[in-house]
Amino acid sequence: MELALKAWFVFDHDNPDALKSHDLIKLFEALLPESQQKLDQEFRRSVNPPHASPFFDDYGIRDILTQHKDAFIDWRYLHEAKKTMMFDQSVFEATLEMVLREFRKRYLIETVTPTFGDYE
Repeated sequence: MELALKAWFVFDHDNPDALKSHDLIKLFEALLPESQQKLDQEFRRSVNPPHASPFFDDYGIRDILTQHKDAFIDWRYLHEAKKTMMFDQSVFEATLEMVLREFRKRYLIETVTPTFGDYE
């Protein structure tokens, strides 16, 4: 998820220097408002219905990213865990898959055959 949000940032800002953070909500909030809105709308359309939360009336992508904002640090140093880690793997994976699906819509892959001149 961290890499997906950083890649989205690069496309949004046409800048290869993505935010230097592991915090998922900070990375999300660094995206352009239009991108945040697009991802939230798609989350609500495709992820929320099969993964509805009993804890949120208005369940959006920010809720998932806030809940797991420090996932990289928490999981990397799992042996040092000082807090209880609440993790719903299925909704997190569904959210990541949705972000990647939407990111793929941002670029086009074309096959290019290089020409090296007219060599005989």
